[in-house]
Amino acid sequence: MGSNTLEYDALIVGAGFGGCHVLKTLRDRGFKTLAVDDGDDLGGVWHFNRYPGARVDSKVPLYEFSNKEVWSDWNWTVKYPGWAEIQDYFQHVEAKLHLKKDIRFNTRITAAQFDDSVDKWHITAQDGSEFIARYFILCIGSFAKPYIPDFKGIDTFTGVHCHTSNWPRTGIEYAGKRVGVVGNASSGLQTIQEIAPDVKHLTVFQRSPTYALPMRQAKLTEKDQDKSTYEAIFGKRSTMFAGIDQEFNWDSCVKATDEERQAFFEGLWEQGGLLFWLANYQDVIIDKEANAYAYTFWRNKVIQRIKDPKVAEILAPEIPPFFFGTKRATLEQRYYEVYNQENVDLINAKVNPIKEIVPSGVITEDGILHELDLLVLATGYDAVTGGFTAIDIKGSKEQSLKEKWLKGSHTAYGMATAGFPNMFFPYGPQAPTTFCNGPTCAEIQGDWIASALEFMREKKLTRIDAKEETEAAWREQVNMIGNMTLIPQTQSEYMGTNIPGKPKEMLNYLGGLPRYVEQIEAVRDSGYAGFDLK
Repeated sequence: MGSNTLEYDALIVGAGFGGCHVLKTLRDRGFKTLAVDDGDDLGGVWHFNRYPGARVDSKVPLYEFSNKEVWSDWNWTVKYPGWAEIQDYFQHVEAKLHLKKDIRFNTRITAAQFDDSVDKWHITAQDGSEFIARYFILCIGSFAKPYIPDFKGIDTFTGVHCHTSNWPRTGIEYAGKRVGVVGNASSGLQTIQEIAPDVKHLTVFQRSPTYALPMRQAKLTEKDQDKSTYEAIFGKRSTMFAGIDQEFNWDSCVKATDEERQAFFEGLWEQGGLLFWLANYQDVIIDKEANAYAYTFWRNKVIQRIKDPKVAEILAPEIPPFFFGTKRATLEQRYYEVYNQENVDLINAKVNPIKEIVPSGVITEDGILHELDLLVLATGYDAVTGGFTAIDIKGSKEQSLKEKWLKGSHTAYGMATAGFPNMFFPYGPQAPTTFCNGPTCAEIQGDWIASALEFMREKKLTRIDAKEETEAAWREQVNMIGNMTLIPQTQSEYMGTNIPGKPKEMLNYLGGLPRYVEQIEAVRDSGYAGFDLK
């Protein structure tokens, strides 16, 4: 490290919900803290999410900080805000909390090395900047590394192409253009329904159906946002399985009468949002018969909106290609109506895959050339672990994190990993993560991490490291609970199987937020049993 190296108690990577909360919490507790982010402003993933139609899939006020100083005089315009309003919200956060004075933007961390001799991290940025910190906290989120398939000839395409995560700030002109979209999960679906009315022609290359749910978007007035209820709403989040305001129905879908089941399904459908996924009967994600009831209901709702039966069979097949709820749920506003437009083609890329990309467009396996001016890659992410292993992190005795997790992630409570002392990560592998409302998880895990650092300071300790037996027991619990569900039977980002060569494993803790909170609070109250301290 050079003479200009800056030293901190804690260095945070990321300035989204997680990074902002941890920075504010540690700063309030007297820790000298710096956050760095490779963007040039607050927001994390919401700084980069600028593709057409990008918006949250958790309604407000669930999707915001529970800090009264922030929410007391902030009002949203819609129930599910788009990316521009989320960015405005982060500017409001800055106006209230003044975080930017302790954030260094345009700084991508590329390497970190733990020094056993002083129990500190030496951290290096892409621009050559160097930092020393006692604690290294990775708040990079679960979608930090986009996945772009190795399409033959993609570099020969003479039109514009980009992944949805890298949509240019200046935008891309798509009106009157011939556009192809590869993928129709969250970002693909949102892009498709947003641009469809304005393009000359739209070709969607569907790799697998998305079981999209009705968003039920609505405009909000100040009167709709009753601040007297907010503290109760935020307090309730941590008591719900997914960190929202409603819980699974603990009755059995299979044992319900046809009339009871239909009425319950209809009620969830009318409310909209993620409820048909996260507030459904508890056995829908466990029992194949229950799952079939949910899929059939969903399909019957969808196919009546699609004019062409052949198109309907691709979008909502009679025989489900995977179990309902075992891939990330998506929310739509007019997605299925898009395929009734005469200027829209749907390609079943599972049956007729992309063979090659050429200068003028995409050639599918059947030999047809689909001429394009713009190619949008909505091909997902190396979710949860990809952002971590993209950084050259070496722990105690120069152990590589990438090598350690090569055959599967090992963590203690989804926030630390043995052999990497003084390193923490909210919203990472084997935590509730993508089965939990983001801000809820950020605050719960961020507070736990801050408490750990405070405990270390009070006890005059310099090193905290998860024990191998602790992470082995946690991994066993994560997989045991996950294997009780239908999720491992589907190829998805939840299992890491959307990425070629990535090990198949349960990447999220599926025991629910209340059980998770109970366990991490017990660890905190015990003086961090299961961790080596010195």
